[in-house]
Amino acid sequence: MSAKKTRHLKLWVAMLLVSATLILGHGFYRDLSANTEETYKGLKLFSDVIELVQKNYVDEVDTQKAIEAAIQGMMHSLDPHSALLPPDALKELQIDTQGEFTGIGIHVTMRNNLVTVISPIEGTPAYQAGIKAGDKIIKVDGKPTEDLRDAVKRMRGPKGTTVVITIIRKGEPEPLEFSLVRDVIPIYSVKAELLKPGYGYVWITNFRETTTDDLIEALDAMEQDTTPLKGLVLDLRDNPGGILNQAINVSDLFLESGEILSIKGREGQHTKIFRAHSNETNRDYPIVVLINGGSASASEIVAGALQDHKRALILGTTSFGKGSVQTVESLRDGYGLKFTIARYYTPSGRSIQAKGVEPDVEVPQRTLSDNEITGDRMIKEKDLKNHLDAEPGDALHEPVVQHDEPEKEADVPEDPPLLKKFKAKNSPLDRESLMNDNQVLRALDILISYDIFKNLKNG
Repeated sequence: MSAKKTRHLKLWVAMLLVSATLILGHGFYRDLSANTEETYKGLKLFSDVIELVQKNYVDEVDTQKAIEAAIQGMMHSLDPHSALLPPDALKELQIDTQGEFTGIGIHVTMRNNLVTVISPIEGTPAYQAGIKAGDKIIKVDGKPTEDLRDAVKRMRGPKGTTVVITIIRKGEPEPLEFSLVRDVIPIYSVKAELLKPGYGYVWITNFRETTTDDLIEALDAMEQDTTPLKGLVLDLRDNPGGILNQAINVSDLFLESGEILSIKGREGQHTKIFRAHSNETNRDYPIVVLINGGSASASEIVAGALQDHKRALILGTTSFGKGSVQTVESLRDGYGLKFTIARYYTPSGRSIQAKGVEPDVEVPQRTLSDNEITGDRMIKEKDLKNHLDAEPGDALHEPVVQHDEPEKEADVPEDPPLLKKFKAKNSPLDRESLMNDNQVLRALDILISYDIFKNLKNG
């Protein structure tokens, strides 16, 4: 190995050690000082391996990529949510928490190894061009789509630039090509509908910087309608989480006092308690929160807080079980490090890590294709490799299982004008879909029944 390459390798190892010390802070430094010799032996072993591989491996090795992979392996060995974020991944994470991006305006997922459109966003280039839910995107600018993140990255770009996507659509014999001009796409994490007069529905898709403000605006629109709001269905199904303070603020909207969340790190680090505050608007109407195996992290914080305070009835299936808190620290050259700093606990002291929030009323979701009631078969936190364990001694809720089929509600309300911004039109859950969703209808039945019994009692 040349002297130049050797110096380059030693510089990388030194940078790795210094970066780790700066990122992990005083606790790491104290542990390092207590066992410096053993730590440096490990780093020397690492250096020896890289040097041998770089000198003798059958093909030339990119040292930087090899060290990135080593750091990534170290982070993944800790838990499933800790990771080194290359510049592109860090930018994507930042976009996901902000209120807009530039692209074509579609929600996509990976189904059967194909990039599949969940729904176009109304008013965007994709919507105007006729992209439909269920379309399979097989190429972007002529290059096959094999990875979801890569496909999303290539569809995004500066405003005014053109991207060509190739799709296959059910019923079409040949692939279809669409030439789309990218534009600024607003991101709304809150969608809202009136299920019937006096009964609202809000779907929070994830927790972004604007989520609480958008939720307040949507609630105000429904609360100021001619019919007072008698009950709310808060849908957190398939909500993967997001910004911690937004989950706390959303919970605070429906609580007047008491603890919302506590987080506890190692040896007292990062330990905090978040409490509710009195609100100017009194939102004392009953709430049913919907959760499933896709409800994780921030959405579990909201569900757990409202459940522990007896402020909402939780309906659906057990949530994902991600009861840990991550932070992202910036590194040199645009890299970031995401790592777990604490576990969080609901107001009653429950850790839902690898357990999830259990519903008060268990209602498995109906499979729309065959009209069957099925269990929740999603992968949970407890199924992930290297998942953190919860602390022992937490009591689990015993859900009441219901499989009844509610009747379809035919009463169609007139939408308040201010609610138009948040309507779930052209999303996977428009009003027609909602009124065929057995979990939503079960929640609506509960709210209506509560109002009937309350009136009987008062009468």
